[in-house]
Amino acid sequence: MSKSADRLNNFGTSIFTEISALAAEHNALRLSSGYPNTSGPEVLIDATTAAMQAGENQYGWAHGVAPLRTALGQHEQRFYNNTLNLETEITVTAGATEALFLSTMAFVNPGDEVIVLEPYFEYYVPNTEMAGGIPRFVPLRAPDWTFDPTELAAAFSNKTKLIMLNTPHNPTGKVFTSSELETIAALCCKWDVIAVVDEVYEHLVYSGAAHRRLRDMPGMAERTITISSMSKTFSMTGWRIGWIIAPEPLTAAIRLVHQYTVDCAPVPLQHGCAAALAMPETYYTELAAKYQAKRDLLLPALRQVGLAPYVPQAGFFIMADFSALGFSDDVIFCKHLIETIGVATIPPSAFFSTPHKRLAKNWIRFAFCKDDAVLHAAIDRLMQL
Repeated sequence: MSKSADRLNNFGTSIFTEISALAAEHNALRLSSGYPNTSGPEVLIDATTAAMQAGENQYGWAHGVAPLRTALGQHEQRFYNNTLNLETEITVTAGATEALFLSTMAFVNPGDEVIVLEPYFEYYVPNTEMAGGIPRFVPLRAPDWTFDPTELAAAFSNKTKLIMLNTPHNPTGKVFTSSELETIAALCCKWDVIAVVDEVYEHLVYSGAAHRRLRDMPGMAERTITISSMSKTFSMTGWRIGWIIAPEPLTAAIRLVHQYTVDCAPVPLQHGCAAALAMPETYYTELAAKYQAKRDLLLPALRQVGLAPYVPQAGFFIMADFSALGFSDDVIFCKHLIETIGVATIPPSAFFSTPHKRLAKNWIRFAFCKDDAVLHAAIDRLMQL
């Protein structure tokens, strides 16, 4: 049999696959996975069903059906006061994961460098390497998960093509400040670098924090690719509808890759997403309040058993320092929780490059995007600590 392509040489089994198998073996409660265990609003299902019954079941326009692009334009205006060209600045994708793939493949040549802030979402580095790019890692450091501006500046050069930014951030729950975004923007402008900004948690921001966009910083509108999806906002992670917002020259390159990747995202689901985006402001405020309450349910329990959690400003996850419990490795502690306590979490060292894994060795990631019954059951088990 022929040998697999060299581009796969650095790829191994995902940490999520490993943890899921171990959790199943021990019947552990899964606070490891970043998806809700309940479905989203009925309006999505109703609109999708209506679209299927109306015959919207064939190929759609490659960059997105008109109702969804219209809804995305209205969403952009409503939340960000930004007017988009619906024909040239929006591309609908098969989830944010395809959007990230397209954004990398459209611009990275072999030998180009891509700056990755770590801990990072697991797709950023494989996408870079499949394009022949070279990741340059800049760590966020505890306890506040901030970057060193001097270290970030040193990562930029005339070889830099992209920077990957995730805000609100997974796994830490950090929301990047205006000052941090201004620092990143100034460096992108200086070195003529494109920013790929993953904003899938844009509507899951909690009291005291505010999500700001890199594209709104001076000089960044023409060099920012903004990515989001319906997965987190509408609790339908399996529907795989995402989108890219970018200026026309960047969009044109992205669409060239898209048309030879999946052609079009599932058409009936696009209609469902369009209906969901039109829901009133109360949906979004209630969504954030619901998850903030789940966060606030889990935080005191973690403190009670001897963990020191970072209070997330956004997202689905709590990072907690477990060093006071006598463990010194996140993978070992994660397996201990599964095998002994019956609670599955994720070791965040998996989201760091090898030289920086030590920065996460005392941390573990809990997902609180579960119904309250699961959270209460997990808290009861964690009390064994």
